[in-house]
Amino acid sequence: MPIPASFMLYARGAPHGRLGKLKRRSVRRPTVRPAARSREKTLPDRNPLNGVKVMVIDDSNTIRRSAEIFLLQAGCTVILAEDGFDALAKIADHQPNMIFVDIMMPRLDGYQTCALIKKNAKFHTTPVVMLSSKDGLFDRARGRMVGSDQYLTKPFTKESLLKAVATHVRAANG
Repeated sequence: MPIPASFMLYARGAPHGRLGKLKRRSVRRPTVRPAARSREKTLPDRNPLNGVKVMVIDDSNTIRRSAEIFLLQAGCTVILAEDGFDALAKIADHQPNMIFVDIMMPRLDGYQTCALIKKNAKFHTTPVVMLSSKDGLFDRARGRMVGSDQYLTKPFTKESLLKAVATHVRAANG
């Protein structure tokens, strides 16, 4: 008589290839809940940030990673750059919908990076949000002078970052 598939036989203490006591053990099979799967598929996706391409330019790995995690959780596509030169090369390739740029960076600072982006005919309408640990009036004014659309103070929260993205996406979509 064949052994049912729901039981598994195994040898216990079998010296020299001989089988010792055999024990039956039931094998648990995962339960499949088709109702839960179908419910997930039928719900429409109401996240307005899904698919939005966002570039984060910052020389701090911690800030880049934090922003990336927050944006990915919201459904955005994230492009990272370490400095202005790296960013300018990636902007042409990826064509982001929005750009966050740190002010204090080596080689090409945030003001210069923002000015170069805004001078480009193809990207002059792309929203640029300046990131800085400085919260002075002079820094905000200088950011506006080079064409930035918003100023966000570091350390930023997930809510403030996503609110900035949502505001500019809503403005771009009319």
